[in-house]
Amino acid sequence: MNELIDFIKQPWPWYVAGPLIGLTVPTLLILGNKSFGISSSLRHACAACFPANIPFFKYNWKKEMWNIFFVIGILIGGFIAASFLQNPEEISIAESTRADLSAFGITDYSSLLPAQIFTWENLFTGTGLVFFVIGGFMVGFGTRYAGGCTSGHAIMGLSNLQLPSLIATIFFMVGGIVSTHFLLPVIFKFFF
Repeated sequence: MNELIDFIKQPWPWYVAGPLIGLTVPTLLILGNKSFGISSSLRHACAACFPANIPFFKYNWKKEMWNIFFVIGILIGGFIAASFLQNPEEISIAESTRADLSAFGITDYSSLLPAQIFTWENLFTGTGLVFFVIGGFMVGFGTRYAGGCTSGHAIMGLSNLQLPSLIATIFFMVGGIVSTHFLLPVIFKFFF
């Protein structure tokens, strides 16, 4: 049993994790003609919790209840993994990235998120405002504007050969590259 737990704790190679993620698409389609995506669950939760006379939230959200349970399962799985299956080794980061981040004072790689940025103490500071509030708003707005999130477009949409998903995925990647190389250094210089 300990060997199994040790195996689960290790980072899985792409050729194991990738196909497992990819198999969710045909599984959902076969089990109930469902589309994989996470961002739509927020719409379902809002329609369920805040019934209002807003056309965007006026639909049969109960038909999509499986999606909310799917997200709850992801949250529970994430909690179990973080609490009981966490890899005790420091996260492996490329030396060039480590050097770039250390120039901004980010040196703690003991958890999934850099402790110098993502702490409860930073929540009500300028750093927290930028990373949590403005960043969260931009992710939410972008997801809605693109008609879905990266998992919906890049996993489900591309596997169904949808042109809008290909375009969205290309721009997700372009946005990530631009943010990493041009936007983040400016933000880090300002806040660190």
